[in-house]
Amino acid sequence: MTAATPTTAVADEIPAVHSLPARRPLPRWALGALGTLGVIAVWWLLAATVLSGAGAAQGGAIPTPGAIVAQFAADGWSYYSRNASVTLAEAGLGYLAGNALALLLAGVVMVVPALERIITQLGVISYCLPLVAIGPIIFIVLGPPTSGAPSGTAVVLAALSVFFTTLVGSILGLRSADKAALDVITVYGGTRLTQLRKVQIISALPSVLNSLKIAAPGALLGAVLGEYVGGVDRGLGPAMVNAQQSLEIERVWGVAIVCGLLAGGAFAVLALIARFATPWSAGTEGGRS
Repeated sequence: MTAATPTTAVADEIPAVHSLPARRPLPRWALGALGTLGVIAVWWLLAATVLSGAGAAQGGAIPTPGAIVAQFAADGWSYYSRNASVTLAEAGLGYLAGNALALLLAGVVMVVPALERIITQLGVISYCLPLVAIGPIIFIVLGPPTSGAPSGTAVVLAALSVFFTTLVGSILGLRSADKAALDVITVYGGTRLTQLRKVQIISALPSVLNSLKIAAPGALLGAVLGEYVGGVDRGLGPAMVNAQQSLEIERVWGVAIVCGLLAGGAFAVLALIARFATPWSAGTEGGRS
């Protein structure tokens, strides 16, 4: 009978440790909620202490979140919905027009590759144009809208804000099609248009939807900028200007927060659509199956 080694003896005296259950990571929405609450807490603390008298406005230019919520309650839902409806109409029309043109030209590039350089240069020019500078020119051409109607200037600027993003993303997505599948269509006598319809559009869906998702906040920004020179009497842009001129700081912040929430909501809705429309690109169970 052999004597137990010291290492074996010590190991026998140590009690067995049961394996601990693995901790499940927090879902993304919980992390986002915690991050938002943290930002609000820091903002509230700084606005009530260090930044309480910052700015030239009486009482400070950085109000606390509580003061902004109180201004929301005082203004009422009708004030924000009345102005937001005009801005959303302008952003929606510009979003549809700009993206439709971008998708059409991206398809033209695939069918007629000789036009690629001209179309991409057109996209770069639209991206480099300063919206604030060309807004007055567009307003002179289109003129002011009727009372309560969307501004044509805001619609054009919203379309310009989304055109480049969707054009570049769509071209890259269409080019990502499987080369072997394109060769099969060519062997069987198919044209570039057939390749576009049968292969490239399906292959480009994830990239196109991502581009549309990124372009959504840009459309709202272009619409708000267009309202500054678009001659509208309603909208989030005029509401912010009027509040700024009358030094209603809480209302200025409230309108700005509404703009941010609308842009984030549009981004989230399109992200949800992309997740269900192209599950193979989102890594979901449906895509893996």
